[in-house]
Amino acid sequence: MGTTLTNQNSIQEEIMNRLKPGNTCYNSVQNLLSSTLLSKNLQIKVYGIIILLVVVYGCETWSLKQREEHTLRMYENRVLRRIFGPKRDEVTGEWRILHNEELNDLYCSPNIVQVIKSRRMRWAGHVAHMGERGGVYKILVGKPEGKRPLERPRHRWEDNIKKDFQEVRCGDMDWI
Repeated sequence: MGTTLTNQNSIQEEIMNRLKPGNTCYNSVQNLLSSTLLSKNLQIKVYGIIILLVVVYGCETWSLKQREEHTLRMYENRVLRRIFGPKRDEVTGEWRILHNEELNDLYCSPNIVQVIKSRRMRWAGHVAHMGERGGVYKILVGKPEGKRPLERPRHRWEDNIKKDFQEVRCGDMDWI
């Protein structure tokens, strides 16, 4: 379960490589996820313990763009639709799939993007706690030589950490 690195610092290929084993896990337990014999809470635990952990393996180092966040949310919504099943419309009486807002209301746990952000912040705290004695910390605070390309700069891992801390209302403090 290694990590894929590219010279363009693109995480898209890594996410696709993480979704493949996630799909394998999903296919192996899909009968459990659609079973009426198991409660919804137990099915959600199966998703969180088996499928979600496989998909987010190594996510602490990911710098997600909106496109990747959208891909991960689509994957999660597909699994949650299998768990919660279709819903009967009160007006027409026809069965329909659940909308994303309805899934968010039914699934009370943090979504996959929030899980990734919390794991990333936890790893950032771990790296900052290492101090100067850790090699990872030296990579984090080090400045590479050379110039960045003229195009729009890519988001760095550190930029995402600062954004995550602002979302949890700790934006004014220096996270390191």
